[in-house]
Amino acid sequence: MPLTFPNRSRSYDEHGHRVRFVGYDGMMEVPFFVEETALSSSGAVEARSEIGLLKAFDAARDTVLKVAAKAYARGRKKMYVLTDRDFA
Repeated sequence: MPLTFPNRSRSYDEHGHRVRFVGYDGMMEVPFFVEETALSSSGAVEARSEIGLLKAFDAARDTVLKVAAKAYARGRKKMYVLTDRDFA
């Protein structure tokens, strides 16, 4: 079964300075994180703040989900952290 993203929710992980979202492979939940630097390099972040990062994630959602699917296809892990290198 392919990876899907039916849940549009996302949250800010203050400890890791990143945005968390979830994908699903069948019934298995797959956690993803997008680092602050990956979102801020898109130019959509006005300030390195929770609100700014969540807005940047929302603006780049389609791209983020494509990058997440590619990372997942490379190999199964317990969680994925997407960095600016994944978006290059």
